Amino acid sequence: KMDDEGDDIPQLSSHTLAALQEFYLEQQQREGMKTSQGFNQYSIGSIEEDWQLSQFWYSDETASRLANEAVVAAGKGGRIACVSVPSVYQKLKEQHGKAFSVCILEYDRRFSVYGEEFIFYDYNHPLNLPENLLPHSFDIVIADPPYLSEECLQKTAETIKYLTKGKILLCTGAIMEEQAAKHLGVKICKFIPKHARNLANEFRCFVNYASGLD
Repeated sequence: KMDDEGDDIPQLSSHTLAALQEFYLEQQQREGMKTSQGFNQYSIGSIEEDWQLSQFWYSDETASRLANEAVVAAGKGGRIACVSVPSVYQKLKEQHGKAFSVCILEYDRRFSVYGEEFIFYDYNHPLNLPENLLPHSFDIVIADPPYLSEECLQKTAETIKYLTKGKILLCTGAIMEEQAAKHLGVKICKFIPKHARNLANEFRCFVNYASGLD
């Protein structure tokens, strides 16, 4: 009888516990951003990589180079969409401020700390986007699909083609060169992007316009 009563004590499921932990972590991060003096919420690494989400941040130099390229390609007052490239988004905000408008499409909800510029994005549902994201409304889309698979690239490509007025800057593994040309009509650049932590896969940039990355 006593054992039966013990079974009645409510237990939180592991899923609920994980969600609670994530909530408290986000809350701590938000408070930390507000209270820590001199902390730049746009600096690369302010939100740590989550390898389970296949996240690998670019080196500071690479993020700067890609951010500068996006600004030049977009033109003054242009619009830039960052699809699964948070470190480039952060560098754009850190370096260039209000010379253009930019948004970040990300699966990781920790990036919701960036307010209205954050758009939840799941590549499995490439066109499940907010109504205010009008088709062909961005001067350039820069994207880094999270996985080196043709399925992931093909679905991300649907999003890219929906958003861009024309210009595309894709960062992905060198082994995806053929698929990148097939799905987005992009060609490999001479510039070789680097990551803060070295990856086993060779990474490259691909564009469909005359860029400064060659």
